[in-house]
Amino acid sequence: MDILISNSSTQPIYEQIADQIKDQIMKGELTESEPLPSIRSLARDLHISVITTKRAYDELEKDGFLVTVAGKGSYVAAQNKQLLRESRIKIVEEKLTEAVLAAKSADLDFAELEEMLRFFYEEG
Repeated sequence: MDILISNSSTQPIYEQIADQIKDQIMKGELTESEPLPSIRSLARDLHISVITTKRAYDELEKDGFLVTVAGKGSYVAAQNKQLLRESRIKIVEEKLTEAVLAAKSADLDFAELEEMLRFFYEEG
């Protein structure tokens, strides 16, 4: 499981971890019932606090991405792929709404915004 932490990101480290694990689950890189590294092991590998890693796992469990079995560890939960996709689409819609409002406040027209979106989509 590959997780990259950016210290220059404004996003908290636990969210970076949770988002990357969610992405790996969505892409099928982590599959149902697959065990995840222990909280201590992941914290050691990422050179971060155990508390930060625990918070990421707690968020993932709360959102239904993980299940934790006492004494055995954390595992990828059974997923409804369509429901996961819908939740991701909702996030995209919210971010696009923010982008449109920012573009309007900067007096960008639709063509300019479209050009920016195309650039970022193709670069990503």
